[in-house]
Amino acid sequence: MTRHARNCTAGAVYTYHEKKKDAQASGYGTNVQRLGKDSVKNFDCCSLSLQPCRYPVITKDGYLFDKEVILEYIISKKNEYSRKLKEYDRLKKKEAEELEYKKAKEIEAEVQQFVKTESNIVSKPIDGFKTEPTVSSISNMAAGKDKVLPSFWIPGQTSHKEKSKLEKPSPTIYCPVSGKPLKVKDLVDVKFTPVKDDGKKSIHTQENRYMCAVTHDILSNSVPCAVLKPTGDVVTLECVEKLIRKDMIHPLTNKKLTDKDIIVMQRGGTGYASTNEMLKAKKERPALQA
Repeated sequence: MTRHARNCTAGAVYTYHEKKKDAQASGYGTNVQRLGKDSVKNFDCCSLSLQPCRYPVITKDGYLFDKEVILEYIISKKNEYSRKLKEYDRLKKKEAEELEYKKAKEIEAEVQQFVKTESNIVSKPIDGFKTEPTVSSISNMAAGKDKVLPSFWIPGQTSHKEKSKLEKPSPTIYCPVSGKPLKVKDLVDVKFTPVKDDGKKSIHTQENRYMCAVTHDILSNSVPCAVLKPTGDVVTLECVEKLIRKDMIHPLTNKKLTDKDIIVMQRGGTGYASTNEMLKAKKERPALQA
């Protein structure tokens, strides 16, 4: 079929890809799109850098990180805490100084009021035949109100809202993915078992990079995995359920295991989805109204 006109939208010559392209450009059509494989983090990649881990470690909640990246994150959070603590101490000291200044002003006002009251005790000669004119002022600055009312050009008289209470920063560091408390001592070194290859290709360029330490099954995002805490070996959940949980003995070291020694790895996920169960992204666009 020959090339058709640019504005021709006849069904016979208007292809699906052209419709999809025009719908995206015009704002019409669906805004929901299923994320592909390229949008999902690999199971052996760091949850922060999204790059393959050089020195993988895992938290007790099953999130994988590169040791260097997560330590830099923890150090940055500690530095941030130190900075916030210094700022908190400075504001606390400033608040104490303002409170002392306020108390001093109140004491000074009481003293002035006392002196004024004492000075009024002295009697004055009264002339019964002379009346003083009474003039009532409508100014809002009369009768000493200029000391009470706020003023926008005098810093001490400006009206301001009550300051919120200072909150001391928390020294707790939270996991950037799960949001739970994170400690360096809780990080467990992970040991992936590489797939045997001719050695010509880099481990990160291979499609099948790692395998189960016990069954030698290929590991991927579609295969649920777990880490054995005592040694850091990565095995499949199928191996855990069928072999390890029967006797709760480490298949490589023959040592006793507990439920806490089996850490289930959280599979891939991006900013769009936390797991591989909901892989749909929505895009908001302004609606065109007639």
